[in-house]
Amino acid sequence: MKTTPPVGAHPEGIKARAAIKKPPPPAPTPAPRIVGIGASAGGLVALEQFLEKTPADTGLAWIVVQHLDPTQKALLPELLQRVTAMPVHEAAQGMRIKRDNLYVIPSNTELTVANGSLMLAKPAEPRGLRLPINILFSSLARACGEGAIAVILSGMGSDGTLGAQAIKAVGGLSVVQEPTSAQFDSMPKSAIAAGCADIVATASELPARILAFVAKAPALVRVTEEAQDTASSAPLQQIVRHLQRHTRHDFSLYKTSTLLRRIERRMAIHSLASLALYSKFLAKNPQEIDLLFKELLIGVTSFFRDPEVWDYLIETTMPMLLAQRAADLALRAWSIGCSTGEEAFSLAMVFSEVVERLPEFHDFTLQIFASDLSSDAIATARRGQYPLSIAEHVSAPRLARFFTRHDTHYQMNQKISDMVLFTQHDVVLNPPFTRLDLIVCRNLLIYFDPMLQRRLIPLFHYSLRDDGVLLLGSSETIGRFHDLFAPVQAKLRLYQRQNQVATTGRHLPVRSFPPLSTFAKEHLVSTPKNPSVATDNLQSAADQVLLQVYSPAAVVLNHDGDIVYISGRTGKYLEPAAGKANWNFHAMVREGLRTPISAALKQAALQSIPLQLRGLRISTQDDAQVVDVTVQALQEPSALQGMTMIVFRDVFRNTATPADATPAADNSYAAIQQQYVDEIQTLREETRTSKEELQSTNEELQSTNEELQSTNEELTTSKEEMQSMNEELQTINSELQTKLDDLALAQSDLQNTLNSIEIAILFLDQNLNVRRYTDRAAKIINLRESDLGRPLSDLTTSLLYPTMHEDAQDTLRTLVFSEKQIPTNDGRWFSIRIMPYRRLDNVIDGVVITLVDISATKKLEAALREQSVR
Repeated sequence: MKTTPPVGAHPEGIKARAAIKKPPPPAPTPAPRIVGIGASAGGLVALEQFLEKTPADTGLAWIVVQHLDPTQKALLPELLQRVTAMPVHEAAQGMRIKRDNLYVIPSNTELTVANGSLMLAKPAEPRGLRLPINILFSSLARACGEGAIAVILSGMGSDGTLGAQAIKAVGGLSVVQEPTSAQFDSMPKSAIAAGCADIVATASELPARILAFVAKAPALVRVTEEAQDTASSAPLQQIVRHLQRHTRHDFSLYKTSTLLRRIERRMAIHSLASLALYSKFLAKNPQEIDLLFKELLIGVTSFFRDPEVWDYLIETTMPMLLAQRAADLALRAWSIGCSTGEEAFSLAMVFSEVVERLPEFHDFTLQIFASDLSSDAIATARRGQYPLSIAEHVSAPRLARFFTRHDTHYQMNQKISDMVLFTQHDVVLNPPFTRLDLIVCRNLLIYFDPMLQRRLIPLFHYSLRDDGVLLLGSSETIGRFHDLFAPVQAKLRLYQRQNQVATTGRHLPVRSFPPLSTFAKEHLVSTPKNPSVATDNLQSAADQVLLQVYSPAAVVLNHDGDIVYISGRTGKYLEPAAGKANWNFHAMVREGLRTPISAALKQAALQSIPLQLRGLRISTQDDAQVVDVTVQALQEPSALQGMTMIVFRDVFRNTATPADATPAADNSYAAIQQQYVDEIQTLREETRTSKEELQSTNEELQSTNEELQSTNEELTTSKEEMQSMNEELQTINSELQTKLDDLALAQSDLQNTLNSIEIAILFLDQNLNVRRYTDRAAKIINLRESDLGRPLSDLTTSLLYPTMHEDAQDTLRTLVFSEKQIPTNDGRWFSIRIMPYRRLDNVIDGVVITLVDISATKKLEAALREQSVR
């Protein structure tokens, strides 16, 4: 069936219109950058000072959160509108956030930001324990990332500190009012003490500093992009050297993009336009180096991050490791880059849940070594105190089982804390922990350059025991080291150690340590392209194989007992001590070897022949291992003069019977051993006695401590409630003071208005006492300021009006106006009108008497009357 076009529609015209391209849709408007402002007691003055210096066209959006009385409607929006040209809104649920607008929290709500909108919720905590500023700042960190800006002004308590830390952790900006300029300095001081204040200035100076930071950001991006293209630029190398000299940590192995992103923030804060200027600034300001160091070490972590990984650990990985170590009844794990401890504690909680669920593993123990480069993060982890907001990531049963809730935080239980040993440690330079069953290194390798990543993966292989497990972050892999690790769950980044590994051609750190020292030299000093020192000599090659494969484990000590060289695998005999890395032999040697070897070192220094110690037993959780030890003082070559070598040799029990296991034991060793056995026994008895006394004292102190703790908790609760009430009263007082100022101004305007008109007015209350009067009324009725509150009947006047008091009473009773013309004793006439005084709420509250001078009118009337008589 043929169709025809509609009337008026020519086919060619239709084609022509179809060929016309539609204009592209307009580009979406980018979301405005958001500034969150937190204030409490004394905050109204600080907010007014801040907003008076804030332009109305900054392109930013501003959100104000203040501690308010939950039972009263807030007057804050009206008060702030007087000092800013920006539109001020009381926040509402779902309200879209627009640039150059100011939003204020309503009473009795929690305010957050999500998807460019404001979200309101009823407070979860009771009055006195609410932290609305932390809640807003934390939501800004989640929603805006490094674009978030936090401002902390005057207030009591510490609200805002945790939120500012969250913003700083994601690369945002945190600014704080100078404490000396704040009416109440607790909130600013808390943020500064926590190390999260990027800028500290007075409230009136902060807007300019924020706008300067925002304006610098685009230019700095171009600068850092150019520097990234030339990563070896001299200014960047100078900055890295400043860090290395001041902190002893080498950041040249970090990704250039990571370094530049953190440096960029510090440059924007100080309004520096180039890396060269920032390098000079570092040279003159050592405290800035500390701030940059902390900036580079900011860790973003949480409990049970990536829940599917932890579920797999609970269901599969942990039971597998426990089954593999059934003979040992112990597991060892290392959490690398642990930050503030959430991941290490998560692992401890998972272990506790698994051993409780599987009865056959109830006797197992877990030792977790948790390390990080940041001393501040380690100190936080050791305290084991976490904000109440961790309830978002930790289930209620886990919170009840593993934490103790306090008013402002959760405290990790002692049983879990005892599983974790926190230590400041540099995985690049310090010796690794060894004989591990599990290594957790999540989201750390992504900050290192590929060369360093390729060196660390073999180090992890070296540190793990057979069939140990490596857990990496979601953006990390083992790279090309498939011969070292096999994937258990590649999607979850879980890998298992491969036990049979060929070392040909591979630079594995299995024979000497530090394993990365050669790498550091390779990284800083270029190596020759033509390796002319290849081991072509048969004897040299054979000697090298014999030394690497068949030589016993040995260490060389200097005169202070520090280890200067390690040969072979010594993890069975030595173990890094907890805490700060320590290379002293006496701190690292295992129990069972420490006492006899310490004595042998003293004896070996007095003789030239080696001293043999046979049949020593190592105190480990494995089956008892018997070891022979040789201790020899070295006199030659000259490079080793004054040093001592200790060689370890395992004695296998299946090659000798108990009767002839140590047939060649020295008499000298037997005497030494007997002597130390006696000394040890004496020490044990003294220790036992001291322990009993200390235990008794400890029980008494524990009882006293519990009582004090209970009292302290009650006082803390009362203090926080009073502090919250005080802050709310301070806010109300500020609002009322503003209202009083307005009323005083209105009263002044009214008084001037009344005095400027030619009518005498007298205001009386319900008892006909003087309430207010105008200057003209004082000239007719004898009035002065001291007469306020005096009865009308007590006043003297020139009016010939003896019934004025009675007329006023009649008006007050009947609400009927009274108007009369009354003469004075000096010949003047006044029109006196008496009317009820009606308040705005329609309540009669006295009378108003007006007196209008009609003397001229009376004279005119008298003249007209005379003329008419004539």
